[in-house]
Amino acid sequence: MRLIYTKPKLKDLSQGSRIAFARQFRFMSQNDVSDKLGLSGECKRRTMTRYEKGNRNPKDERTRQIADILNVNYNAIKNYDYKETIDVIYTLLWLEELIPNYEIDLSRVPSLYSNKEIIQAFLDEWDKMRLKRKRKYISYEEYIEWKLNYTSEEIGRASCR
Repeated sequence: MRLIYTKPKLKDLSQGSRIAFARQFRFMSQNDVSDKLGLSGECKRRTMTRYEKGNRNPKDERTRQIADILNVNYNAIKNYDYKETIDVIYTLLWLEELIPNYEIDLSRVPSLYSNKEIIQAFLDEWDKMRLKRKRKYISYEEYIEWKLNYTSEEIGRASCR
């Protein structure tokens, strides 16, 4: 049997779509994730289906469990309220997956947000990664891996303030 790799598609920017994208990127089924969450019964997959369709949002602790199972940064799949800088950063990263051929003009973003230096540091790092991908120094999978697990020391310091 020969398997063909197809890139996951992001349906929208909802939490459920982001969870589904990460799950598909990891080549996992809803049953796989349900099993690792310890769900049981005939309809164990129903919970994951509801999360991914947006019919239900996982609580914070469940989201952390799902992030661990999918080996992604919690911030990649959490529900965004935009009180934290990381929510803006991850929205930009996901927007690129939603509209892959659209050139995002990021020149005004830092001036629109209070943590300008953190956003600018992210934008500089992101530009480097996008250039590496464009020049084929890294693969699509390596680029997505970076995005799904993006962290920044500056963000960690800012969230402690």
